[in-house]
Amino acid sequence: MTNPKLDITSSPSSDNVADPDSGCLAVQTRRSLLLGALAGTACLAGSRQAVAEDDQPGADERPQKGDILVFTDGDREGAVVRSADLSLGGPPVHAWPKDPRTSVVRSGSRLNEILIVRLDPAELDEQTRSRAADGIVAYSAICAHAGCPVTGWVKSDAGDKVVFKCMCHNSEYDPRESAQVVFGPAPRRLAALPLALNDGALTVAGAFIGKVGAQQQG
Repeated sequence: MTNPKLDITSSPSSDNVADPDSGCLAVQTRRSLLLGALAGTACLAGSRQAVAEDDQPGADERPQKGDILVFTDGDREGAVVRSADLSLGGPPVHAWPKDPRTSVVRSGSRLNEILIVRLDPAELDEQTRSRAADGIVAYSAICAHAGCPVTGWVKSDAGDKVVFKCMCHNSEYDPRESAQVVFGPAPRRLAALPLALNDGALTVAGAFIGKVGAQQQG
């Protein structure tokens, strides 16, 4: 009896057959790794640039007379804040002071963030009006209670006026009356920043008046 011979050439082995998708997967994997590496490099470069800017000499110094004010974020981040950018009655904008001689933005300390709002000069008390520029007033954007950012512009819980509000613990400040506390636990008003106008651009006319930030921040 003759044993049939196995024809090993006619039965393809899975070990010897190339996977048509393996090449594509390898290319996709290499491409994904490359894109991930490029994205990581760009992110790191951006972070280093931001850190470098914050570390520049003068970046953490308080606003000084002659500084210009620039937008803190959004599409106009870094652009000079001009009186035409502010609508009467708000909303306020957030700004950093910038040294016009060195071009250093003083964003190295969060205590330098500023709230700016345009109001009817007739609504301002005498003290506030003396620090305003064409009805535009500026204050520290850091709450005097616990140091949270003041971000709200809402109708007061204590009256009909629209006021600054810290959303952390509901402290409210009236910018028409030197940002005095009208509601909530804040122990004192926001520090005020005197303003001036130079060809329509907002500039700092003097140092902060009053303590900036919360008590524990020194």
